[in-house]
Amino acid sequence: MTSRDLALVLGTRPEIVKLAALARLLGPRTRLVWTGQHWDPALTTAFFTGYGLPAPHHRLDGVGGEPRGQQIGRMIGELSRHFAEHPPAAAIVQGDTNTAAAGALAAHCAGVPVVHVEAGLRSFDAAMPEEANRRVIAPLADLHCAPTRTAADHLLREGIDPQRILVTGNTVVEATLATLPDDLAARAVLARHGVTPENYLLATVHRPENTDDPERLARLLGQLGGLELPVLLPLHPRTQAAAASAGLLAIGGGLRPIEPLGHAAFLALARHCRLLVSDSGGVQEECTVLKRPLVVVRNSTERPEAVRAGFARLARPGPELDAALRELLADPGLAARLAEVPSPYGDGRASETIATAVRDRYPQHAPRPRGAAAGAADRQAVPRKVCQPPAGAWPTPRVRSLRSVD
Repeated sequence: MTSRDLALVLGTRPEIVKLAALARLLGPRTRLVWTGQHWDPALTTAFFTGYGLPAPHHRLDGVGGEPRGQQIGRMIGELSRHFAEHPPAAAIVQGDTNTAAAGALAAHCAGVPVVHVEAGLRSFDAAMPEEANRRVIAPLADLHCAPTRTAADHLLREGIDPQRILVTGNTVVEATLATLPDDLAARAVLARHGVTPENYLLATVHRPENTDDPERLARLLGQLGGLELPVLLPLHPRTQAAAASAGLLAIGGGLRPIEPLGHAAFLALARHCRLLVSDSGGVQEECTVLKRPLVVVRNSTERPEAVRAGFARLARPGPELDAALRELLADPGLAARLAEVPSPYGDGRASETIATAVRDRYPQHAPRPRGAAAGAADRQAVPRKVCQPPAGAWPTPRVRSLRSVD
């Protein structure tokens, strides 16, 4: 562990996707710490292998599937012990998962600086678990890697020091571009699922606001099943359990539940569908790279940039969703217009920008003492420098105004 002094704490498949390029850029300094929040071993191993990553250097067991409070508590305890025994120069967390919140809290308790990738997103919806996680991480982070100026503005309004904010773009851009299959491979994926380009919808549903309310879930699935075009629905374990419990898996119509997909297969289907329908945060970003329209089936979104750029439309199940589906499916020129709109999440250099900032801010030192006795007070403070991006990096990193420019 002594040479692997930059701990990337991750526990879900989207975190693997969004941190893989950063892990490769940080090279032998990378320590992969896997919490197991997503506990399907086959899918998890496939994601690590697919992104060219080694097996995790440290792994937590028995965390997946626990209730949220117990899960976060167990992760904090086990990560705290790991950081005390093997203190990293910094702990890097991504996004708004339980893993990210636990990783930031454990690192803070151990006196380890926290780097937050995808910092500053806000839905202003206190009912969202992800919003609570984001707000827990913000005051703990030493370096905030904000994907957009809007995200950076949120942090400034919360009193975060501008010198700790770096506007980087979102790592999902390079992850999507690197993973998207070529045309021949993509068409093979479509053929396996019995669909042709532009003649189907692709939907994902997994957020508690949709799955934990049987009436809302039934309304949503019923609306999708009532469309004339087929709707492919990769089943998240939470959705499958909720739908089975409510007797909704045989809803019929055009709705076609399918097994969970690898990232490349999902992107292939997303790139060639007529319309995306999802409550996923990542899909809201990926659609801007794939140039596909999306209906966001949620009460609120922490990614307004996709909405403002014209890629996404927010709609709750019921009349709002009916109207959105009807209007977007009836717009023949929509795909052509979106093809000309740049992604608001950057140009695919976010991982490079973050890696440069992390290496500069947390240079590698001689190994520190092991064990709880070598507490935070006994460890040398990490030098903290003003963030400077590589020459020509997108966009300007120093945030001085509260005005949004997205």
